Amino acid sequence: MTTVGKRPALTPRHLTRTGERVSFIYLERCTIHRDSNAITAEDADGTTHIPSATIGTLLLGPGTRITHQAMSLLGETGACVAWVGEHGVRYYAGGRALSRSAALVEAQATRWANMRSRLAVARAMYRLRFPDEDPDGLTRHQLLGREGDRVKDCYRAQAARTGVPWRGRKYTPGDFSSGDAVNQGITAAAQCMYGIAHAVVASLGCSPGLGFVHSGHELSFVLDIADLYKTEIGIPLAFDIAAESEQDVGPRTRRGLRDHINETGLLNRCVNDIKHLLLPNGAGTGDTHDAGEEDRVTLQSDGGHEVAAGRNYGDADEAVIW
Repeated sequence: MTTVGKRPALTPRHLTRTGERVSFIYLERCTIHRDSNAITAEDADGTTHIPSATIGTLLLGPGTRITHQAMSLLGETGACVAWVGEHGVRYYAGGRALSRSAALVEAQATRWANMRSRLAVARAMYRLRFPDEDPDGLTRHQLLGREGDRVKDCYRAQAARTGVPWRGRKYTPGDFSSGDAVNQGITAAAQCMYGIAHAVVASLGCSPGLGFVHSGHELSFVLDIADLYKTEIGIPLAFDIAAESEQDVGPRTRRGLRDHINETGLLNRCVNDIKHLLLPNGAGTGDTHDAGEEDRVTLQSDGGHEVAAGRNYGDADEAVIW
């Protein structure tokens, strides 16, 4: 058997691209270990093998135990791991995914640090959500008001489409069952979308905390990205699930959302949307990991120039490798 110390480290080109991964997998009441390059989930019904490099987000529900070896493998392959409550609707903690390059996080920090460019990104996010409106010239308060009106309109439209009664958005933190069926579906869809957005944000090396609409929370940017698809995907799906049956809304919403995301390639779209928002003129878009392919470290010099790391620059004429 190959020992851990003898296994070669995976490189970015060995990894499955973010846009090609399974959006998320939810596990509960099982023990998670590794077997070669797969993770295993063992419960009373047996053992299931899951190729680790195909996972976008692994949601660990109640009763799960995970070994150090499994976490090591998931870290190598760039999967996001989140510890969640039952039904996957409460976020407790998350394991940071692998990233090689700081290109996107530097672009994100640059745009976030300037108030004008931060507002420009917020307007661009609004434009992605509602392409029939032009947000140019709108203040932040006006953007929030417009967004609130559009979400309310979405609730009413989906209620009319599906025939599901709508009595307003109601969710009590820590009490998933307190809401009616459609509110449970909306909550389950939103929490799953947060996990998916977190996986993409982390895999691209962005900062989850530097948001352009949300602020003050460690997952502000994750919330920004997840909201891009709320009225298009999450809310309509929740109404569809509630219209079918009021039983087991949480699990059925998760499965329906997972299938929809995989069928429509939402992860690939999410990657492209983030690059479009953060990079100049949307440079680097496409279903690639090009912003994270380079495994290199440089040193900052004067005039915005970068020089190779791993060298001693004490004497520029006789620089030596450390």
